[in-house]
Amino acid sequence: MNIDVIFRIAAVGLLVAVLGQVLARAGKEEYTVVLTLTGLIAALLTVLPYLSQLFRQLRDLFSL
Repeated sequence: MNIDVIFRIAAVGLLVAVLGQVLARAGKEEYTVVLTLTGLIAALLTVLPYLSQLFRQLRDLFSL
């Protein structure tokens, strides 16, 4: 895994945390939930190719 991916996920997490706090203090809790889900989906989409590669390598390793 490339270190760039880890930094990208960390940046998304920090951005979501800061914006979530701002929205929570502004009384927009429903937007905070949507923002958190969007951040989670963005992080999962970033990791998805690596998970696919991992499962493909495991399948080849065990000859399934």
